[in-house]
Amino acid sequence: MSIQKHILVVGAGAIGGLYAAYLAKVAKVSVIDLNQAHVDAIRGEGLSLTGLTESVTRIDAYSSAASMGKQKLDAVIILVKSQATEAAFKSVEPFIEGRPVLVTFQNGMGNDELLERITALDVAHGVSFEAARYDGPGKVHHLVHGEDSWIGPSRGSLESVAWLADLMDQSGLPTKSAADPRGAIWGKFIFNSVMNPIGALVMGVNAARYEVAEVRDLIDSMTEEALAVAKALGIDIPYDPMAFVKKTRSGELAITKHGGSMAQDIAARRETEIDGLTGYLVGKAKEVNVPVPTCEAIYRIMKGLDYAARNR
Repeated sequence: MSIQKHILVVGAGAIGGLYAAYLAKVAKVSVIDLNQAHVDAIRGEGLSLTGLTESVTRIDAYSSAASMGKQKLDAVIILVKSQATEAAFKSVEPFIEGRPVLVTFQNGMGNDELLERITALDVAHGVSFEAARYDGPGKVHHLVHGEDSWIGPSRGSLESVAWLADLMDQSGLPTKSAADPRGAIWGKFIFNSVMNPIGALVMGVNAARYEVAEVRDLIDSMTEEALAVAKALGIDIPYDPMAFVKKTRSGELAITKHGGSMAQDIAARRETEIDGLTGYLVGKAKEVNVPVPTCEAIYRIMKGLDYAARNR
């Protein structure tokens, strides 16, 4: 009989909560989240998923690693905002026993490189096409059940993380493992670098991204620039990053009300991940001398909106 794996999810908000609830079907799962009310609700009534998934899951929840205590772990999945990655890992590091693989499914780029700098543990990176929304203490709304997720090693062997891909697959979140998942990650990264800031700029009204011709043109210009950067970097993307957008434009998919996580951050006066998304893309474009005037303009505007939202 196989020994049950123990997985820690750091950041149990929208996607973190979704993954924790699914993985709890096939593994022992613990979560850490700084939102005390959220933790109290999970500990009291369980973690509730609504929308595309309807379930209530009992999992161990903590508001800090200190309250969790030392744990022997097989994987630590980090799903906090990119700007909080280092602090999140350092807070749990003293309480980790064993040599778990560290996994980043975060939207922004550079999280795997950061983790490799601050720890000797194996690091894996991946991309998820699920979408969810935090709906209050103990509640996550499952908005989109997307294409297959991808995961693979950033440092370490494929075997160090393939078992986790298998568990995700068994849990109901179809996941592929790959020795080099950068192409898949870049595909989602391009989608987020384009659609997330545009979603914030149209105040979370998703229909504006599809029904306003000028906004559609803006999205297409940003996408063309982003694809040129990926090509210059030698990154082969195994799917069309904007397939979801094209299906929505054609009417194959209905326009949802989900305006993107960056729009949610602006509405809540939280710092956005603009530097880890469009800002990272602009930086890489400069490294390979690819002009990205539209992406750069949107990045600059978003920096102002980010500041204004948090200080209004």
